[in-house]
Amino acid sequence: MTTSTTPWAAPVARGPVSAVVELPGSKSMTNRALILAAHSPDGAVLTGALRSRDTLLMAAALRALGIGVEEDGTTWRVSPGTPTAPASIDCGLSGNVMRFVPPLAALADGPVAFDGDPHARTRPMGPLLGALRDLGVAIDDGGRGLLPFTLRGTGAVAGGTVVLDASSSSQLVSGLLLSAPGYGKGVELRHDGPPVPSAPHLEMTVRMLREAGASVETEPDVWRVAPGALRGGEWKIEPDLSNAAQFLAAALVTDGEVTVRHWPEHTTQPGDRLRDLLALMGGEVSWSAERGLTVRGTGAIHGVDVDLSACSELAQVLAMVAALADSPSRFRGIGHIRGHETDRLAALVTEITRLGGDAEETADGLVIRPRPLHGGLFHTYDDHRMVMAAATLGLAVPGVEVENPATVGKTLPTFTELWTRMLELS
Repeated sequence: MTTSTTPWAAPVARGPVSAVVELPGSKSMTNRALILAAHSPDGAVLTGALRSRDTLLMAAALRALGIGVEEDGTTWRVSPGTPTAPASIDCGLSGNVMRFVPPLAALADGPVAFDGDPHARTRPMGPLLGALRDLGVAIDDGGRGLLPFTLRGTGAVAGGTVVLDASSSSQLVSGLLLSAPGYGKGVELRHDGPPVPSAPHLEMTVRMLREAGASVETEPDVWRVAPGALRGGEWKIEPDLSNAAQFLAAALVTDGEVTVRHWPEHTTQPGDRLRDLLALMGGEVSWSAERGLTVRGTGAIHGVDVDLSACSELAQVLAMVAALADSPSRFRGIGHIRGHETDRLAALVTEITRLGGDAEETADGLVIRPRPLHGGLFHTYDDHRMVMAAATLGLAVPGVEVENPATVGKTLPTFTELWTRMLELS
């Protein structure tokens, strides 16, 4: 984990921001494409891939399993190979690595050990480990259902039907589905529990499996993936739309205009919800194939009452916008983010309150009541999105000092440079 001891002084906007931003590739798509490529007998090429801590950890995990990954800027090549053991996997703080790689590693013949950053040892893994056990995979986890643990594969997984509660993370479903084509009978996965969050990420998994040649059938809370070899070829990775949140929010906060280039017309990325959410909060939103997605501030920021269960990764930046609004906001459907990189609900309430705001947790989200805010140290809890949230607030609140800005390396290593440049050119 990258740390920096000197806080970053979040820049205050000198006036309306006017900027055109180009973002690196989607972490979610890059990591899914790497797993699917590892299952292809032909390998694959990824163009527009994201180079960040999470994707580099995924590439390192594949290499540890004997699968070749070569990086050349944003073009990555995955060589075909069969997972091998023994191996040790460092998950860092990546939910993708800790939940996508074990189903692949189960195909190795021998032990594969998994561990990660200290907070990674608190992130829910029990449902996935239980499902793998039901499919015949031996796992040593001391009964904790958490990192660290060791898989003891036999070179094959029979597959079949499993039932799990994926209400804590859609990644528990995606991880099994991505490797299901390599199992003898494939997988029929049934979810039993409260609703699975982040439905667009499940749609992304299913779409990418189908693009790779997998046979996938779905019905509510049921996914069936048939066994079979996957195609290689080329994956074109879209820009990471979730990482656009703070840039587009800057238009509302400063009454400016920000365009994110290459925004797809149709996508399964949860970040596409920004179109609707920022419009509800007072922005004018437009899209064109030539320019991308543009948000214009209108001089007002409105409070909202919205369900963010499908796009919870937007909650932190939107919470900062809500703290600057003209009326209270309620964000619902995000209780599960207590188990993300940090307890994100507690972190948001603590930091908004520290700077003079009024925020409280509910059973499944947050209520934010705008109040005058002041500067101070904004703790980020080793969470990349807390850094981005603090920067958003700092546009309008002088004196916000952001702890450990280097943690953005998880998904957007160039964030502070992009942010500073956006303001300098405005």
